[in-house]
Amino acid sequence: MISKDNPLQWFASGGLLLALILLTASHGSVQIPLRELPNVFFNASLDGDQQFWRDVLLDIRLPRVLLAALAGGVLALAGATMQALFRNPLAEPSLIGISSGASLGAVMAIVLGGGSFAVLAPAAFIGSLIATALAYHLGRRYPGMAGLLLAGIAINAICGSLIGLFTYLADDNELRSLTFWNMGSLAGASWQRLAILAPFLLLISLCIMRYWRAMNALLLGEREAHHLGFEIKGLRRILITLTALLIGPLVAATGGIGFVGLVVPHCVRMVLGADHRRLLPASFLLGAMALLLADWLARIAVQPAELPIGVITSLIGGPFFLALLLRRK
Repeated sequence: MISKDNPLQWFASGGLLLALILLTASHGSVQIPLRELPNVFFNASLDGDQQFWRDVLLDIRLPRVLLAALAGGVLALAGATMQALFRNPLAEPSLIGISSGASLGAVMAIVLGGGSFAVLAPAAFIGSLIATALAYHLGRRYPGMAGLLLAGIAINAICGSLIGLFTYLADDNELRSLTFWNMGSLAGASWQRLAILAPFLLLISLCIMRYWRAMNALLLGEREAHHLGFEIKGLRRILITLTALLIGPLVAATGGIGFVGLVVPHCVRMVLGADHRRLLPASFLLGAMALLLADWLARIAVQPAELPIGVITSLIGGPFFLALLLRRK
């Protein structure tokens, strides 16, 4: 069990994540022997197979596995945040329309704007923010989280209908892009995208983790949290906005990847308990590891082709989540 009083366990978890990054980066349609990794990384004069391995590792594999780790960690952290906010273990960012808004923005960018990342990323980002603002302003007319939840259901339905309309209007090439984007993919990973996404997403993640005390207080109920000194409306607005800032750009980069935000916080909570001081960073770490392994499976299952990563996470996450529910029953 990871404890805040035992930093060695956090270092061990970080070491395990680093080991998974190297293992999954070396394995795929082109096998790179682990013993060659030091040469590939640090030897300046390479030729033949070693130069080929370096090109594959540095130009293709490493940005992809780093994006997988980042996306998995962010999705799990966003799921844990939504579950604390709603005090519901079934909550995730899609519940109040954040993911649907980002998806609608991305689909509009593909159909109307050509689908380049420079257009798609801002469109998904703006879509998630508009959906979040609508859900918040409509939902605050009702006390508690019920209004936000109902507004989210309506926004999800509207976004789903508009996505269906744009899919109907898409031509053959756009339809193919939409299909693969909806199933999730990390194939578009590059150092340029990482340089844009990683600092922003890690900064927002750290901001969310600072609210662990407020999330612990929310577990007692909104009234109790208010008596403990937390301003509930402001806290709700901040957490929802930070989650939207996480999910919008990520959806633009990876497409739809389900179940990580739902299942991973559950698993961590079963082992570590509900203290968000440990739950949030542990969810980030386990989410990163889970998506690394899912991406590895997607790359090796049907070589030399690859499966959409959203298919892998749903195929594994769905039955796993059902097993968790049956176990609790």
